[in-house]
Amino acid sequence: MPTLIKYVIIIYKINKGGEAWFTRKNTINRGEMSLTKEVKQEIISKYQLSEWDTGSPEVQIALLTEQIHRLTIHLQKFKKDYHSRRGLLIKVGKRRNLLNYLKKKHPDRYFKLIKSLNLRK
Repeated sequence: MPTLIKYVIIIYKINKGGEAWFTRKNTINRGEMSLTKEVKQEIISKYQLSEWDTGSPEVQIALLTEQIHRLTIHLQKFKKDYHSRRGLLIKVGKRRNLLNYLKKKHPDRYFKLIKSLNLRK
């Protein structure tokens, strides 16, 4: 009988010799929390300032926002995943610091970004 243990299903099977062995199967889609190359490239191309820009605050904030959104969905399913919750809090803090920097140095870009990402009401 299958037993659900956190993220892994353990399935016991009996081979010809009568010995029990088990296989593991993931119960969640591994790609739901991480960003694929295509999604990441789409976000970068939308928020980059120039053709070769991949590290401007706008791009970093947009990528962190997408990661935060995916982690939030994951944590709604798996409420006791405290390690991912810690990662989420770290990402929120990084995004907050980048937003503070952008607001202080370039207020016009800050307001444009929060409007496009729907970060404020």
